[in-house]
Amino acid sequence: MMLSPQLFHKILGVAFFLLPVCAQGTPAGFFSYIFKYLTGGETNEGPISIPVADGEMGDINHQLERRISRLEGVLRLEKMITESGGKIFATSGERADFNTTLQKCKEAGGSIAAPRNPGENDAIQYFVKTFNTYAYLGVKESLIPGKFQFLDGTKLSYTNWHLNEPSGKGEEGCVEMYTDGTWNDKRCNQNRLIVCQF
Repeated sequence: MMLSPQLFHKILGVAFFLLPVCAQGTPAGFFSYIFKYLTGGETNEGPISIPVADGEMGDINHQLERRISRLEGVLRLEKMITESGGKIFATSGERADFNTTLQKCKEAGGSIAAPRNPGENDAIQYFVKTFNTYAYLGVKESLIPGKFQFLDGTKLSYTNWHLNEPSGKGEEGCVEMYTDGTWNDKRCNQNRLIVCQF
């Protein structure tokens, strides 16, 4: 059996999004170790083996799921990923303007984080609080000033606006999340924490 293309792309996207962390103190071989670990290859410590009950090899999907779960645990400990409703949210701790954030998330195979319910909002807020900085969301002002929508053009089914927001009246086309998890409309040229969803 093989790893599903969706799961493979999700893992690959998160890994490439987090690559800049290597330059900020993560051991240089960390990500090569992850890929070797996922594929059952060898690392500098020798071949990786997974203990399987009764000495059986077990199902390859089960083995990969277990390996992925362990790696997600490591990334959670490093405060690089959170999860909600089947989505994985990730940050490298970098900051950028809105367009650069869009581009970096797309290059990683994901999209800018766009909460569609309170659980997803909390998952993104975790990073905003951890890094003590605001983050752009995948929400923009529509052609009607003061009305906002998801980047794909769909109507907002969930919002968490700060008191008296949105207030830009056509002059603030992007949306940022405050450290308390509430939203504010904002100009798109400020540097904010990059948070992507996969």
